[in-house]
Amino acid sequence: MNKDILVFATNNAHKLQEVRQILGERFEVRSLKEIGCYEELPETHDTLEGNALEKAQYVNQHYGFDCFADDTGLEVDVLNGEPGVYSARYASIDGTDHDSEANMQKLLRNMQGIDNRKAQFRTVIALIYHGETHLFEGKVEGCIATEKHGAEGFGYDPIFYPEGYSPDETEHPLTFAEMSAAEKNGMSHRGRAVEKLSTLLQGKVL
Repeated sequence: MNKDILVFATNNAHKLQEVRQILGERFEVRSLKEIGCYEELPETHDTLEGNALEKAQYVNQHYGFDCFADDTGLEVDVLNGEPGVYSARYASIDGTDHDSEANMQKLLRNMQGIDNRKAQFRTVIALIYHGETHLFEGKVEGCIATEKHGAEGFGYDPIFYPEGYSPDETEHPLTFAEMSAAEKNGMSHRGRAVEKLSTLLQGKVL
């Protein structure tokens, strides 16, 4: 059976693995490199929704594939939602560098001595499929750790405790970076958004 091709507008190996596990065998999910797209995709909006849609539209219009793009932000209550849409380049001086370690260290410095550590991860996915556009949101609440724990995952995973897994809630706390891929996918912001995407796509192709 020939699979429908869907482009995920990323070259992030972690994201691709996560999404391919969730979408299963029904779709061939290709990265940007696999369709010959090597340019930096535009992200000129100040909302996750705007950036996700802008990236999906760019790939669809320039390369002709059905595609989806995501934008994710870590939103910290006491920092008025920062780093939010700027999460991937939070520590960047000129707004272009994506340095996960520097981003984490900056956030930990900004949270030093603060008791209220509530935060949420939020992902928005924009899908363009057979000429239709859809938006999906997934979020998971939790809190920011005081130091890094774990070596799995990516981004801010080592300093984020999802709800129910913080030291205040359990004797065996776990950050996203201490969980297996399956555990994280079962509750993650991106996983929840992709599940909504998958549900719609399954209905379209059945």
